This record gives sequence, C-alpha cells and structure tokens, in this order.
Amino acid sequence: MKDWITVCSTEDLVPNMGICAKIEEQQVAIFYCGRSSKLYALSNLDPFSGVNVISRGIIGSLDDQPCVASPLYKQHFHLETGVCLEEPQVQLTTYPVRLSDNAIQVQLPDKIAA
Repeated sequence: MKDWITVCSTEDLVPNMGICAKIEEQQVAIFYCGRSSKLYALSNLDPFSGVNVISRGIIGSLDDQPCVASPLYKQHFHLETGVCLEEPQVQLTTYPVRLSDNAIQVQLPDKIAA
C-alpha cells in the first residue's frame, strides 16, 4: 500500500452525501455517514453505465446494510465491501479511508497507483 493521501478536510464533507476526489488518475467517491460517523471510500466509476457518478448517489441502508444507490440505474452498492446488492458478481473497488486530525485521507493499493 502507498502512503495515506490527504484529499479534503472534514469541513468539505456533508453528512450523508458523497464527494469525489481524483487521486493519481483514480476517481474515488468518499461518503460520511452522519448517524454512524463512519467514512467510506469506493471507486467513483459506475460499472453499469461506465460513468464516474457514484459520489452523487444516495446513501442509506437495505436490510440494515449501509449502501449507496447509483444515480443512473439505481443499483445499490454496499459501502463497506463495494458489492452490488442486486448483482453480487459486480463490485466496486473499496479503499482504506481515515480521519487524521481534520484531514480525510485515502490509501491506494500500489498496483493501482503505480
């Protein structure tokens, strides 16, 4: 894994909404869930449409599982695993994400960031 990369501050996050960060040619969707105070980072590329829009999706839960609904075709992706709930063979890449002081940081795997 590469070093942690600061992508924004906590002031840039809106609870229960996503933001997009471009990190070394990768677009990463970052979500802050207000109720649980958890951060999630997934690929921003919707595998069904081929468009970078996941950060614009609506977050919620299905069967008590945290998920984001793609804004285009409405598939739901598990925020922790990236697995599509309607079609489990399809999965978004997930990334480690953390809060360090006031900074939101993401870590990309070496093979993707190289």
